[in-house]
Amino acid sequence: MGDSTRALCCIVPCYNEEASLPALFDALAEVSPALGREFGLTVGCVLVDDGSRDRTLELLRAQNAVDPNCHYVSFTRNFGKEAGLLAGMAEALRLFPGEDDLFVIMDADLQDPPSLLVDMVRALDEGGDDVDVAATYRKSRAGEPPIRSAFSHLFYRLMNSISDVSMRDGARDFRVMRRRVVQTVVDLPERVRFSKGLLMWGGFRTEWIGYENVERAAGESKWNFWGLMRYAIDGIVAFSVAPLELISVGGLVVFLLSLVFLLFIFVRALLFGDPVAGWPSLVCLITLLSGLQLLGLGVVGLYLSKIYAETKRRPLYVIREER
Repeated sequence: MGDSTRALCCIVPCYNEEASLPALFDALAEVSPALGREFGLTVGCVLVDDGSRDRTLELLRAQNAVDPNCHYVSFTRNFGKEAGLLAGMAEALRLFPGEDDLFVIMDADLQDPPSLLVDMVRALDEGGDDVDVAATYRKSRAGEPPIRSAFSHLFYRLMNSISDVSMRDGARDFRVMRRRVVQTVVDLPERVRFSKGLLMWGGFRTEWIGYENVERAAGESKWNFWGLMRYAIDGIVAFSVAPLELISVGGLVVFLLSLVFLLFIFVRALLFGDPVAGWPSLVCLITLLSGLQLLGLGVVGLYLSKIYAETKRRPLYVIREER
């Protein structure tokens, strides 16, 4: 990149995005002149092929051949979106070294509309040093399955109530960031990553921009209900110990209730007798305590599994090809 201009680097994780990439490249080419005229920005890209099984990598190679500012990284297999984001941010910092360069995370399917980039960069520039991030959120979830929307709202309410990291309901990964923000996220050493939380954890000042939900330009979502559920659990475990605290409180409550129940059984037996001695109380206690123990072990197991993943210290991804 030339020293006289700033760069806006688009970090785009891709998994089987053959149908969406041509529309993405066209949309970026359409918005680039406005970004150049108003802000002196040259648009570049780092696209991460996350082990795609279609022609995604072939299209990335072709785009790199015609646009030297469009770079790509290709994984040996599918490592997941979080690994793709980390690799993209690390590579973007290396390829676009200017202190005033800006970085944007966006999806390849145009649900993060590139046309919003002008407003986002303007919000960042007008905020000066008081704003580090211009982030987006969906004002509505039109076109999304109702049950998915309900669980999404529930997740954000839960996270904001049990975690010290505040996340806006409907927040997208789509955000323009200054270099210090991206560098902070890349430098975090943890292996179990939840980028929405990590980007807010740093406390960087954020300007929020709302927009209506946009349907995918092509293809189908790679996220199903259970995949989103696992992602939500990762976020809760990564940013809150409230489930462990809840188990402790629950254990104390059940212990006290057990004492009350035992006292009730004892008094009833003294006053009225017990035709089947001990059977009702035994079954109730075994069922209650066994369920509580299994629940507690399950939650503790979640945290142990994350500790296990951290202690292995395996790399989050393996690169086959980059350019």
